[in-house]
Amino acid sequence: MSRRIGLSSLAGPLVAALLAVLGVACSGTDPSADPSPSATGKPTATGKPTATGKPTATAGAGGASGHPAAGTACASPSACGFPDARTTGPRTALKPHKTGYLAVRTNGLVIRGWDITGSLDIYANDVTVIDTKITSDGWWGINLRPGYHGLRVLHSTITAVPGKGPDNGGVDYAVSNMGTSSIEVGWCDVSVFGDALSMGQGDLHDNYVHDIVPFVNQGGEWQHTNAVISGGGNTGRLIIRHNTLLNPTGLEQGASGSIGLFADTGVVRNVTVDHNWIAGGAYALYGGDKGATGIEVTDNVFSTQYHPASGGYGVVAHWNAGGTGNVWRNNRMSDGRPIQPEPSS
Repeated sequence: MSRRIGLSSLAGPLVAALLAVLGVACSGTDPSADPSPSATGKPTATGKPTATGKPTATAGAGGASGHPAAGTACASPSACGFPDARTTGPRTALKPHKTGYLAVRTNGLVIRGWDITGSLDIYANDVTVIDTKITSDGWWGINLRPGYHGLRVLHSTITAVPGKGPDNGGVDYAVSNMGTSSIEVGWCDVSVFGDALSMGQGDLHDNYVHDIVPFVNQGGEWQHTNAVISGGGNTGRLIIRHNTLLNPTGLEQGASGSIGLFADTGVVRNVTVDHNWIAGGAYALYGGDKGATGIEVTDNVFSTQYHPASGGYGVVAHWNAGGTGNVWRNNRMSDGRPIQPEPSS
């Protein structure tokens, strides 16, 4: 299946705004911790935030508390403990910031409590975006450039304005990792973008990806859509754990996968797909194809929400059953039926 997944078609951004942020540092292990001085070294007084009433996550990064028993049917993601709108997104009151395109160049910067109209292009190390909302009309919501590391996007909402994006009205990537280092995306509410979470390596956990909006791209074709997409050639590990990943795109409108592991730029290797709720796409999961190795698909629920077989054509395609380190274990349909994938042809 032909898809356009690279960022090579991006038009050059306008002159980046100089970033001035009232940020506060965030603990690497407890994003709910009390604020400390900002990345500039000066204490920041932001006032006491107003609670949104959302529950505070207690699991560690990438961790989920308990799996439904094998064979158990699940009526919905929330019924079986998977992420939804109640458990993702900002937990505090937000302050509007109309940034437009914004190039972030301050190492260790923390952006907290912003309601951003625009997008963030990260040219810095160890940047944290937390308890924030981004509404983009650009190519991405947040993008990490090559050569930089340590990006964390936590407890945030990342969405876009349908019909207002640069790709013939479409928008492409909620969070994009252009580099070779891992990034963390956790407890985020993600919607609209065609290829929502795009990266070869990263830790994607406890996210709710939904309401992807299809569009005809600049090439005049329906953009192929995926909740999570990787183009292969990765040097690190991609962990996809305890997410709700929904791709409602119709087959005639470019649906690709809920999780698309494609060997477009190199061999797919070292991917963990564990304990996710997965629904929609042409196939719900594209498994990496013949050369794929180190692909572990375990304890996932494939929902019939959009199609009887989870994806329009089936549950999984391009699964390399004989690949070194490839594991398929305890995956089932939402009605409890076990799933055994067909090997790639």
